[in-house]
Amino acid sequence: MTLRKGERIALLGRNGAGKTTFLRISSTLLMPTSGTLEVFGRDVMAHPEQVRPLVAVVPQEGKPFYHLTPREQIYAYLRARGIDRETAKARVAESLEQMGLEGVADRLSITLSGGQKQRVMVATVIATKAPLLFLDEPTIGMDPFARRAVWETMRRLTDQGSTILLTTHYLDEAEALSQRLYVIDGGRVLVEGTADAIKQQVGGTLKVSVANGEALKEQLSAFGEIVSDGGTVHLITHPEQINEIMATAMRAGLTATVGPVTLEEAFLKIVGRSIDEEAG
Repeated sequence: MTLRKGERIALLGRNGAGKTTFLRISSTLLMPTSGTLEVFGRDVMAHPEQVRPLVAVVPQEGKPFYHLTPREQIYAYLRARGIDRETAKARVAESLEQMGLEGVADRLSITLSGGQKQRVMVATVIATKAPLLFLDEPTIGMDPFARRAVWETMRRLTDQGSTILLTTHYLDEAEALSQRLYVIDGGRVLVEGTADAIKQQVGGTLKVSVANGEALKEQLSAFGEIVSDGGTVHLITHPEQINEIMATAMRAGLTATVGPVTLEEAFLKIVGRSIDEEAG
């Protein structure tokens, strides 16, 4: 796995696939059992003290200190990293604004909602402007507007030269945000590429979903790739075959819907199970 400067990379996988473990190793919090890892040419295992000033981490479900306000939380973190007072104050104001936290900036963190606490954690890390940012499921618990604010901030940071590695099991987040993504399962990389390139590996451009269509799997397989998810059969196919497929479903008294191929179908084909299933 290789990240290039200024990229936004997503690790996409089910809960338990190994995403958080990899981020903990990359950020010097956990020693690996084997292998090598370098951050900006510095060996993470041999010289962790050289790596730590270059990275900042939003841990999965991390929480701000309950007895501090968001403003105090971010300022204290920046000062602990050696950033001078005036720069720290300016960055605090900037990150609070980017995360839409001005209205709660001086409330104790213990009084904030779960989504607001998560935004404080993201604001704390982006304020560092570290060259490499690790974000582990950064938008858990956020409403759609807050999620998009995080996405826009990440895009801005990489435009300014930061590199971002995030983990997620939100398919829409991986597709909207990442310039490249790695699908991982069982601690292994199964496939790597852009979201569009990975979707093209599925073998078609359209998805036909037939509810309760298990009995039609053999017939439908003549039109393309079959991906089952519970009782629904998803057929990956091409536009010229849609009419015949719909007629087949209608003759069986079943309802079929048509839509574009998404990362969900690609993930099902690559991993063999839904992203919402826990990794074994």
